[in-house]
Amino acid sequence: MDDFVRVEPFELTIYDPFQDDSLITPERSDFFATATIEDKASYDTLSDGDLWPMAWSDDDYIYTANGDGKGFDLNSYWQDIVFNRVSGHVDTFDFRGTRINPSTSISQIWAPPTAYNRKPTGMLSVDGILYMAVQDLNKAGGPGIFNDAPNATIIRSNDKGQTWVWNTETAMFTGYKFTTVMFLDYGKDSTWNTFDDYVYAYGLDYNWRDSFSNSVPDPQKLFLARMPKTGIQDLSTWEFYTGDLNGNPSWSDPGDISAKQPVLQDEHRVYTNRIVGMSESMSVLSQGSIVYNKYIDRYIYSSWTEYTFEFYEAPTPWGPWRHFYQKDFGPYTWQTNLYGGYATIIPSKLISSDGLTMWVQSNTFAGGVHKYNLSLRKLQVTLQDETTPTNVKSVLNLAHPEIGSNATAIALASDLGLGTKIQDGRNQTWDKSFNELRKTYDYWGITWNQEYNMNQVKYVVGNVYEEGGWFEKVKVQVRRGQTWYDVDNLYISSNYTHDATVESFSEVVFKFDETHGDGVRIIGIPGGSEYYTSCSEFEVYYMD
Repeated sequence: MDDFVRVEPFELTIYDPFQDDSLITPERSDFFATATIEDKASYDTLSDGDLWPMAWSDDDYIYTANGDGKGFDLNSYWQDIVFNRVSGHVDTFDFRGTRINPSTSISQIWAPPTAYNRKPTGMLSVDGILYMAVQDLNKAGGPGIFNDAPNATIIRSNDKGQTWVWNTETAMFTGYKFTTVMFLDYGKDSTWNTFDDYVYAYGLDYNWRDSFSNSVPDPQKLFLARMPKTGIQDLSTWEFYTGDLNGNPSWSDPGDISAKQPVLQDEHRVYTNRIVGMSESMSVLSQGSIVYNKYIDRYIYSSWTEYTFEFYEAPTPWGPWRHFYQKDFGPYTWQTNLYGGYATIIPSKLISSDGLTMWVQSNTFAGGVHKYNLSLRKLQVTLQDETTPTNVKSVLNLAHPEIGSNATAIALASDLGLGTKIQDGRNQTWDKSFNELRKTYDYWGITWNQEYNMNQVKYVVGNVYEEGGWFEKVKVQVRRGQTWYDVDNLYISSNYTHDATVESFSEVVFKFDETHGDGVRIIGIPGGSEYYTSCSEFEVYYMD
C-alpha cells in the first residue's frame, strides 16, 4: 500500500481491576450494549444546594431535600437541610420547585452540633407517606470533613413535609454502621414493587464517599435491608441481607444489624498513579441512588468518585450487581468546564418510557465556581440488537450518529467534554484524555448496539503539544461480546510520526482485513510527559 506503513503487533499493559484476584470486585456487565452520559448538566433549575435525594409521591410531585443551601427559594435563608417539592418534567421543560418550610424541625444533630451538620441521604414515598434518612456529617474541617458520619435516623411526614416526626431520644443508626441510608426507588409511591410488600434500603458504613484519610475508612461495601411498610422507623423490624455477592439472598433476624453482609463489594480504586494532584486512590462506592427501571426490569446504582461516575446494574435488589459504565471526567477542571460532580441521583419519574434514557442529578463545587443546584444530565443506554452484521460496502461513516445504530463515542478519559465532538464531522472541535495519570494505554472509539462489517478507520488528531496529544504506538481493536480483539493485517497512513511532530488536526487512516463487531477503537501508548492523546474526529467505514 502506497503511503501506508504496516503496524506490527505489540502488547499493551492494561490493568483491569475487575480481573485482579487480589481484590473483591463485581463482574463487568454485558447487559447494555452502549452507555453514555452527558459531560455536564443540560437541564438546570433555579435552586441552591446539593445532594437532592428524591421520591416520586402519590400526588405526582417529586419531593427532595438538599444540603447546605436555600433550596428552591433563592431569597430565603441558608440551612444545612432544606425540604422541597418539584412539579413538572424535564421533557416538557416545566420542571420547577418550591421550598417547603415545615412547622417542625427536620430531624436533629446527634453528635456535637459545632462539628456536625444534618445531611439528607435518602427519600421515600410509600402509601402517600414521606420518609427521609438524615445523617450527622462532619463539618469541622481536617481529614474528617464531609467523610465522618457517625449517626443517622429516619424521619416521617404524613402531610407532605409540613411536619416531621421521629424518635428524639436516640438515633436509629449509630457507631458508623449503615449511617448513609439510601432507599430503593420503586417508582411513583413505591408502586413498581409488585413482588413483595417490603421496603428496601441500602446503606454505607462510616461515610458517604472516599475519605482521603486513613483515619476514616473508605466505603467499599454496600449493604441492604428490608422492612415492612409499618416498620420503616423501627429498627427492630429491619432484616439485613446476609447472603452472598452472587445474588443468593438470606436475611438476618429482625433488628440484627451485626449480621449484615454486603450485597455489593468493590475494592478497586481509581486515580492510583497520578503525575500531580491532591486526591488519589479513591474508592468507588458513594452516596448516590438505587432505582428500579421497570421498563427494562433492571436495578441501577449510580455512584461516583471525585473524578468519575460509576454505574452498576442488577436483576434483583440483592444482585448480583455488576459494573457497566465508568465516566472519567478528569481531575478538578470543574472550575471552568463544570464537568464531573457528586451525589448522583436517578429519580424514577425521570426515566423514559423505554427505559433507555435516565436523567441523573449531580452537583459540582470547586474552586469558587460552582454548579450547586438541582441540575440534570442524560444517561443513555441501549440493549443489544442484531448480532449478525448485514451492512454492505459503501462510503457511509458508521460512526456518525445518523448512520450507525446508536453510535456512541467512547474514550478512556475526557478532559474537554467528549459529547459528540469526535462524531460531529467538524475538525474544529476536539477532546483530549489528560487526567493527570501516568496512563499505560489510551483509546478513542465508537460502540453500537449491533454489529457492523468494517475495514477502515479514519482518525483526526486534536491539538498536539510536546507534553502530549499523540500515540507512541497505536493499533485498532474491534469489540465482540464485550471483549476487544486486535484486527489483522493493520496498516496506518505514513503521515503519522508517533511523536510530538504529528501535525495537529491531521487525518490518519487505518486499513485492516475485513472484520465485524459492535465496537471499534484505536488504542495504544500515550506519548509525552503528561501521558495523554487527543482526538478531533473518529470515523468508521466498510468500503472498497
